[in-house]
Amino acid sequence: MSTHHAMAALELIGIFVFAISGALTAIQKGFDAVGILILAEVTALGGGVVRDVIIGDTPPAAFRDVWLLLVPVAAATVAFFAHPVVERLTFAVLLFDAAGLGLFCVTGTLKALDHGLGPVQSAVLGVTTAVGGGLLRDVIARQTPALVKVDTDLYSIPAMLGAATVTVAHRLDLPMSVAAPAAAVAVFAFRVIAMVRHWTAPQAWTRRRAGEASG
Repeated sequence: MSTHHAMAALELIGIFVFAISGALTAIQKGFDAVGILILAEVTALGGGVVRDVIIGDTPPAAFRDVWLLLVPVAAATVAFFAHPVVERLTFAVLLFDAAGLGLFCVTGTLKALDHGLGPVQSAVLGVTTAVGGGLLRDVIARQTPALVKVDTDLYSIPAMLGAATVTVAHRLDLPMSVAAPAAAVAVFAFRVIAMVRHWTAPQAWTRRRAGEASG
């Protein structure tokens, strides 16, 4: 499988799983069918649209390829009818979000590299692609974005490591048909372990006074 085909396949899978994440969040919030569809589309395509605008690939791919718009519709439909069988919606949302995080950080980085961006810029854009849809989802759902919550389990850091892995593999001319899926799986696993073990990013360091330390 060529790099182009691998990237296209990962993109479609990422769109579907992120759309499921958005649709399940909408269902949790009590949104109607229209709200479920909108949140599925925004979650699935928001990060990619931001990516394409930044690199000058306009109009964004989501508005050139109708299938990219229809995949979230299918995901929203599945969530609309099948969500009663999901016993724990909260954990299901997080699992689908973790899968989308891994897939999108990889595809975003690869697309940036294909457009001639440097490794650091490509990694940054990969992270933007990964977290952009989830950020928009949380804002529309009127909840504090997971990206900036103090007690959020590691979210952007796994995406950063995944994007960095892709840039290193690209620099070493490793086969992306293998390296890209492997990086996506690693990000997913890292995010899930962080959720289970409640790993969080460090907060700003402050010096404690002597009286506070002894009291």
